Amino acid sequence: QTKFKGIKSYISYKLTPTHAGSPVYRRYKHFDWLYNRLLHKFTVISVPHLPEKQATGRFEEDFIEKRKRRLILWMDHMTSHPVLSQYEGFQHFLSCLDDKQWKMGKRRAEKDEMVGASFLLTFQIPTEHQDLQDVEDRVDTFKAFSKKMDDSVLQLSTVASELVRKHVGGFRKEFQKLGSAFQAISHAFQMDPPFSSEALNSAISHTGRTYEAVGEMFAEQPKNDLFQMLDTLSLYQGLLSNFPDIIHLQKGAFAKVKESQRMSDEGRMAQDEADGIRRRCRVVGFALQAEMNHFHQRRELDFKHMMQNYLRQQILFYQRVGQQLEKTLRMYDSL
Repeated sequence: QTKFKGIKSYISYKLTPTHAGSPVYRRYKHFDWLYNRLLHKFTVISVPHLPEKQATGRFEEDFIEKRKRRLILWMDHMTSHPVLSQYEGFQHFLSCLDDKQWKMGKRRAEKDEMVGASFLLTFQIPTEHQDLQDVEDRVDTFKAFSKKMDDSVLQLSTVASELVRKHVGGFRKEFQKLGSAFQAISHAFQMDPPFSSEALNSAISHTGRTYEAVGEMFAEQPKNDLFQMLDTLSLYQGLLSNFPDIIHLQKGAFAKVKESQRMSDEGRMAQDEADGIRRRCRVVGFALQAEMNHFHQRRELDFKHMMQNYLRQQILFYQRVGQQLEKTLRMYDSL
């Protein structure tokens, strides 16, 4: 889109919420505003990171497409979250069509006082007994799990990125070199006409062109599988990087409970005050457990889809390569 009579151009994204039906258009700066509101309000929720904003060359086609794919993933994660999806600021982002109303809603979100620790006061938690030691043990288990998952996601992302580079570079180059070498054989065979077989020369030349085409197929293939894998891995790298701070918050709450109980036992703090600290810790504990549960549910679904898409696209790709090779093989059958 453009403004100032075409002097300045910018990219906007069309969003059509199913519950409203009317599309809205949002620029990256609007996503960025929403992201910062989410961080400010939800300190015990792992808010997905936005895809990077590239300062230079931002209108390059590949970058635009990559950011679009990752914003779609970001929106998918946001709408699946039982708390983030219901946030008034997010609903405003999804549905507001009027500029004046947008500014009013934006100011309202920025003046929201129920943020951070105050947001926890809005929680309604189960009345069931919660053993804080059990919660702490579960948090420790999740901490170890998230660290291991973060390491493995980084490893897979590194390997997949290197494979992309090979597809668009090395693999294409090697298949094209092979194709060119076959073409050279065909040209050499044509140099002594009395002993030249036109059908054989044509078949070998066709094989050369086939391998050159296969090289191009390899170069294009990451768009069908590896890019989607890297998008999902990038989303989870962001989500996992949030958990150390969230877990640190919970650990701080545990420490306060233990300290307050010790002071109460020593008569240096009223039991009512110590009980209040324990209640607030229970809120943080339930909130973190809910977030961990949601993370695992989404992880299973997202990685299932990621692996299914990768394998299906790989099968289709090698079937297409096989079809090309079978086609050139048949040219030799009638010789």
